Amino acid sequence: MSWFMHHAVLFALLCAAAAVLYGLGLTVWLLRQPAGTERMQAISRAVQEGAAAYLRRQYTTIAVVAIVPFLLLGFYNKLGWGTAVGFLIGAILSSAAGFIGMNVAVRSNVRTAEAARSGLPAALNVAFRAGSVTGLLVVGLGLLGVAGYYWALTGWLGHTHGSAIKDLIGLAFGGSLISVFARLGGGIFTKAADVGADLVGKLEAGIPEDDPRNPAVIADNVGDNVGDCAGMAADLFETYAVTAVAVMLLGNTVAKVGGPNLWLYPLAIGGLSILTSIIGAQFARVRDGGNVMNALYRSVLVATVLSAVGFIPITMGFDSSGRFSFWHLYSAALVGLIVTFLLVGITEYYTGTRWNPVKAIAKASETGHATNIIEGLAIGMQATALPVLVIAAGILVANHVAGLYGIGVAVMAQLSMTGLIVALDAYGPVTDNAGGIAEMADLPPEVRAITDPLDAVGNTTKAVTKGYAIGSAALAALVLFGSYANGIHTQGAGHGDLGTLTFDLSNAWVIAGLLIGGLMPFLFASLAMQAVGRVGGEVVQEVRRQFRENPGIMEGTSRPEYGRAIDIVTKSALRSMLLPALVPIAIPIIVGVINPRMLGGLLIGTIVTGLFLAIAMTAGGGAWDNAKKTIEDGAHGGKGSEAHNASITGDTVGDPYKDTAGPAINPMIKIANIVAILIIPLIISIHG
Repeated sequence: MSWFMHHAVLFALLCAAAAVLYGLGLTVWLLRQPAGTERMQAISRAVQEGAAAYLRRQYTTIAVVAIVPFLLLGFYNKLGWGTAVGFLIGAILSSAAGFIGMNVAVRSNVRTAEAARSGLPAALNVAFRAGSVTGLLVVGLGLLGVAGYYWALTGWLGHTHGSAIKDLIGLAFGGSLISVFARLGGGIFTKAADVGADLVGKLEAGIPEDDPRNPAVIADNVGDNVGDCAGMAADLFETYAVTAVAVMLLGNTVAKVGGPNLWLYPLAIGGLSILTSIIGAQFARVRDGGNVMNALYRSVLVATVLSAVGFIPITMGFDSSGRFSFWHLYSAALVGLIVTFLLVGITEYYTGTRWNPVKAIAKASETGHATNIIEGLAIGMQATALPVLVIAAGILVANHVAGLYGIGVAVMAQLSMTGLIVALDAYGPVTDNAGGIAEMADLPPEVRAITDPLDAVGNTTKAVTKGYAIGSAALAALVLFGSYANGIHTQGAGHGDLGTLTFDLSNAWVIAGLLIGGLMPFLFASLAMQAVGRVGGEVVQEVRRQFRENPGIMEGTSRPEYGRAIDIVTKSALRSMLLPALVPIAIPIIVGVINPRMLGGLLIGTIVTGLFLAIAMTAGGGAWDNAKKTIEDGAHGGKGSEAHNASITGDTVGDPYKDTAGPAINPMIKIANIVAILIIPLIISIHG
């Protein structure tokens, strides 16, 4: 047995600390960069204040809501305070990853705009490093939380590894709860502000995007950060931590037949990939006139290849002569890396401006708003086919080489690239805000000539990140379902037929559960979409009111009330996120109390329909967005044409698809599965 097997937890903690320290170092470097003119800094400060105010109120609301599950977990004697403290750790670290990353992003936007004066290489360097802070904090804090709490439980408190891993489920639940609220609240905020700003500003008033005369323009810029930066960070922190815990649960189950310490393998490969991600980030560089997308993908490719090589010595340390030999584990890990590569490529094809799907939507815009919507919906549906085939193939291959544990290893290997993938996503709002600041501060056209291409790439990278997050969420949820089934069998032994419970499709309870689980993503997404429409309508009314009551705004002699629009969106978004968030928590508990087989069917039904709906929404919304960008770049009549007006409608419909409802399905799927695992003792006490 190698050093990695004996010291996997220490290795993971050291790598996690390296990620956090690297993120802090980047932050110091970013804050030393020039921040531009006083006008630029004033605009940036307005965005900073709005984003910070929203997140403070969001996390205050979540903290109040979180008191109830914390106390329930602590006082329920089958789980206890170990699980409750884990819940608290997961919630705090998830919040911290989003809050710190967003605070760096809103300070880097103005520095990116200023760097654009020096050319494309300087602007990309600032923007991508800002995104890297969020990305490295997500994996660093995620691994630090899981490995650190496990080490504290087994080292300081003397728990067995089985008991410690059980308490880690609480950490996964804490991260998931924060994630679903952050995704929903941030998504409702960003898209309501965006929709309100676009509908009145572009279509009614005929003013450009990011025009300082638009009262909702600062709220729109704030939304980019609280939705795409803080929301995505919380989402992938949760996916990363939940997957690590789920694979540790499976590793503990199979260790008796597969070899010792298999529950530590996911921590070791997660730690190694942090180091390769830090190296890969150094390759995201471009020359003047170079291809930005290729530079970003080069960093991911370098990190992926280095991880594939680095997994070899780690996997050799966990080799056994039984079911999980070196080749079993290493093959499963390679499957995860290959699935990541393919999902990124497929999402790029369906949402990138260079490819036929986006061009088809732009072309359809020539004949009106309806044909734009029809083509966009069709592209979104088509975009589900290839990712699902890739995921299905990955499941079959990983299961063939190492069973359900192999699927878990594949997902953990896939998520080992989370640091760089989140960096690609967080880069997007930084460049989007940089373009807005350049517009509002009246910077020279050559600055916008730098920030606009960076922003266009950011639209694609955000879509690619969402595709990656959805694929990993589906696989992670499948592993969690396996943990639920194993938990019922092991904990239910000696309690009636629970120890031999199966989920047979000929059973009426299972079929009923499949149908209820299948409706959950649709109900959840519809509530999120309605919230965007409702809050967006309030923004529209406010912008119209300001234009009507203060004509000096359009004339440029009066300043809009930016704070009023931000306040409206903040209050309404926080109020609107509570009802959808109850769906993945309340329904599994109710169904589990009714019948455990029904709950098993519900979990599978949620995974299946959630995967398809999330991909269709995010890919379709991303394609609509870039179709608009294509027309604005001069295709099909350019800005102001009928095609452009139609593309604005499509983009407005696609906004809540890709940035609110679609991405929020990820944590919804996983939180339903985690709730099911947590209530296993309750199920046994009722049905055993």
